[in-house]
Amino acid sequence: QVQLVESGGGLVQAGGSLRLSCAASGRTFNNYAMAWFRLAPGKERDLVAAISWSGGLRYYADSVKGRFTISRDNAKNTLYVQMNSLKPEDPAVYYCAAPPSRTWPVYEYSYWGQGTQVTVSS
Repeated sequence: QVQLVESGGGLVQAGGSLRLSCAASGRTFNNYAMAWFRLAPGKERDLVAAISWSGGLRYYADSVKGRFTISRDNAKNTLYVQMNSLKPEDPAVYYCAAPPSRTWPVYEYSYWGQGTQVTVSS
């Protein structure tokens, strides 16, 4: 069974940085793309960034381009997102997600972590 466990959330001042991690287990990590989503109160869940199984292909939402960097360490079965220049519109619960099959781009995510809260103070 695929398990995803996020960590690294917290409170940061606007303009600051955070790095989120997602530890994956239950299947061969480097066979699948991965992604980060976020869910803010009153809003829909949004795809923030995605990365292919090798790390060679990446996608970013327009709202985070140039500020967030998604990466993965296949040797450690871990997904990351480095978030710089955090803005007041970035606070949300951030989730890592994995698809059911090896595809790119990914249109369906079946596995989700429990989420980690990111709060930005102005």
